[in-house]
Amino acid sequence: MTRSWTPGTTDAALSAISATPRLVVALDFDGTASPFVLDPMAARAIPEVAAQMERLSAMPDTVVAYVSGRSMHDLREITEHTDDSPVALAGSHGAQYWYPGSGESGAESAAAEEDGTKEELWEAARPIIDRFDGAELEPKTFGMGVHTRAATPEVERELFAEIDALVAERFPHWRRRKGHHVLEFSSRLEGKDAAMTALRERYDATGILFAGDDVTDEDAMRVLVDGDLGVRVGEGETAAGLRVRNPQEIAQLLEALADERAARRE
Repeated sequence: MTRSWTPGTTDAALSAISATPRLVVALDFDGTASPFVLDPMAARAIPEVAAQMERLSAMPDTVVAYVSGRSMHDLREITEHTDDSPVALAGSHGAQYWYPGSGESGAESAAAEEDGTKEELWEAARPIIDRFDGAELEPKTFGMGVHTRAATPEVERELFAEIDALVAERFPHWRRRKGHHVLEFSSRLEGKDAAMTALRERYDATGILFAGDDVTDEDAMRVLVDGDLGVRVGEGETAAGLRVRNPQEIAQLLEALADERAARRE
């Protein structure tokens, strides 16, 4: 059962995760750390979230991470990520990783698939996308995203139908994901559930707090176990234990988590 969290209140699950010996705090980026913006590459974490992520990263036995469908190159740009950052990254829905102290790991490039390559997909999709106002192609390391944040609902429905038909005909085995005003296709099958497993194993985590706002984040929510905590941002069906309304409330939840974790270690 998912409970709404009210800033300024205590919650047993949040208190429990604050006490776990080795904690990973993992956030989706768009819609969770950052509000949605019309230009996807203009997205940035709100200052309050960035401040709490920095605070948590400085605590002993505490790792912070962003887990996103963005390719690693784009994820590093929007998170303003530097080579000496203490923040771990999982990009391309768990197919790419960047770890503090060791850098990037995981698959480097998409291999040619029997159904075609990402470049073939981009070439076939661009003429379709260009016909629709408010639509944008996002080339990705392992496929593409079609953004419709500036489009009308009618345009989005018609465009997505045409792109679905194209992929079904020419790239039928590629993984499809639909999120908030975005349709994605990937030659890789990893989801954010893979990222949870990788982060847990990498850091020997005894607890993971994962927060996300979209359908693709539910892959991660569903593999959380006892001792973990899922947080859903906004509306929609979810396997998360807690729900908050927006990135501002995520910042307040992280502040409460950091306060409790710090108090337990004094």
